[in-house]
Amino acid sequence: MFRLIHISDLHLGPLPAARIRDLASKRIIGYVNWRRNRSRTFGDDVEAALIAAIAAERPDHIAVTGDLVNIALAGEFATASAFLGLIGPAEAVSAVPGNHDAYVPGAARRARKSWSAYMTADDGEADGWPYVRRRGDVVIVGVSSAVATGPFMATGSFSEKQEKRLAEILDKLGRAGLCRVVLIHHPPVKGATAWHKRLSGAARFRKVVARHGAELILHGHTHKPTRLSIPGPTGDVPVIGAPAATQRPDGRHPAAGFNLFDIERVDGGFHLRHRLMQVVPGGGFVETRAEEIVSAASVSPAP
Repeated sequence: MFRLIHISDLHLGPLPAARIRDLASKRIIGYVNWRRNRSRTFGDDVEAALIAAIAAERPDHIAVTGDLVNIALAGEFATASAFLGLIGPAEAVSAVPGNHDAYVPGAARRARKSWSAYMTADDGEADGWPYVRRRGDVVIVGVSSAVATGPFMATGSFSEKQEKRLAEILDKLGRAGLCRVVLIHHPPVKGATAWHKRLSGAARFRKVVARHGAELILHGHTHKPTRLSIPGPTGDVPVIGAPAATQRPDGRHPAAGFNLFDIERVDGGFHLRHRLMQVVPGGGFVETRAEEIVSAASVSPAP
């Protein structure tokens, strides 16, 4: 049995002190949003409870699907690095960046550098997407959709280069009979987000999965605990989102939570027990949803 925890969209605070020149960009919009909204609805109290709840579940691995920071200030990357170190050692935590981690030009590169220990492939490669990390029968495949965008935009991108590389990776791992868990920040399902938050190149991503398959796709971005799917070669592939991981249970937004998967090999594929754990007033995390996912062996068809 392999236990995997999935968290996303932490938006860790508080914001560090910012100079005027730091805010002379799209950052001013995010800064105002933090002061007016997110500083009230995201909290250190929930972050502390989240860390404790994750430790109590004793996961084998933790997947983080982006938006650790808010407006990509230098001090925020250090705060996020400290958080990642608190939830587990680098070999037990895999992360991909989100649009807030790439908030302005150059930020995505700084995020990769700051969190490289959590985004480095087993072969030591630290600058290629997707990356691959195998843990027994489970393989984490990290895809980046993070790109800098203009004001009031939060789109992502899945490039042709990643498409080709992901196809090769999923084909090879599928033929080896492994449980392929793909991490991406933006949901690759058509219509899953508003136009200004969409994933450009999502059709490319879906085409790769339709041909080569995957056992599980995990994403963030929407701040919602959703269960969607896209076609695979032997049936639908589950696409599961997570609520914002430090969102207080204020009743207006989905309360902070994490996805917990117990993964077990069965004849011809994998059995996954999925539980959604969400925070309640007082700081505890409780199970709010449970489901069983059976994934048949998904091997690419012969060319």
